[in-house]
Amino acid sequence: MRFQVAGKTAFAGTGSTTASSAAPSIVFIHGAGMDHTVWTLPSRYFARQGYRVLAVDLPGHGRSDGPALDRIEAMSDWLNAVCAALDVDAAAIVGHSMGSLAAYRFAADFPQRCRALALLGTSMPMPVTDMLLDAARDNDHAAIEMANAWSHSPAAAVGGNRNPGIWLMAAGERLIERAAAGVFHADLAACNAFDPTTVRIEVEIPTLVIAGDADRMTPLRAGLDVARSLPNARVVTLAGCGHAMLGERPNEVLDALIETLT
Repeated sequence: MRFQVAGKTAFAGTGSTTASSAAPSIVFIHGAGMDHTVWTLPSRYFARQGYRVLAVDLPGHGRSDGPALDRIEAMSDWLNAVCAALDVDAAAIVGHSMGSLAAYRFAADFPQRCRALALLGTSMPMPVTDMLLDAARDNDHAAIEMANAWSHSPAAAVGGNRNPGIWLMAAGERLIERAAAGVFHADLAACNAFDPTTVRIEVEIPTLVIAGDADRMTPLRAGLDVARSLPNARVVTLAGCGHAMLGERPNEVLDALIETLT
């Protein structure tokens, strides 16, 4: 679905259905260098259960006009503008990796618009190594290779995919390759610059934190620390799962989301 935000075209996947604006809404926010397609399974499931699904392409990603935003605060403001443009009074906000920072900031900035929160593969702060930032700034393919390798568990790296017909490493690499020049660096810079000490969620809302115990990008201990800082958080730990949990453990992620968001 295409719509206008601040005079620019934005896009959100709807799970291939059209729901009434009165239906309960769920907003999905992708990670760095990615787009709405990472949410295909949960989008379709919730859409078919009668929810209004909005799997957004952040500015500069997927089918949304750029430029990409290089601050998490700007992403939060943009999401609020999306909700205003689409008449979303309150929604469950779900974010993965960089998207989890945007979701957290949105819940803190606009608590009246957030009825539930899910943070997948999260860490606060979310530092990025200079080596990765420099490679991304130079549009060096090594940035994609590093991030993709670190995002997958050892099992996924050698082909341990529960869903046949897809090589997770190649799929992850190709997804980031589709991003326009400069987008991946803007995303990584936004993650690196995010300062969680400047914002805090004060309102108690149902919150889910999903963490992989083989995650090398946002380690399990970091996700547990985030959960402990929240007023009402439930933790789901995925054994043997890396940062790319939407590919590695799609069914377990969906099950956890169903329990929290419905």
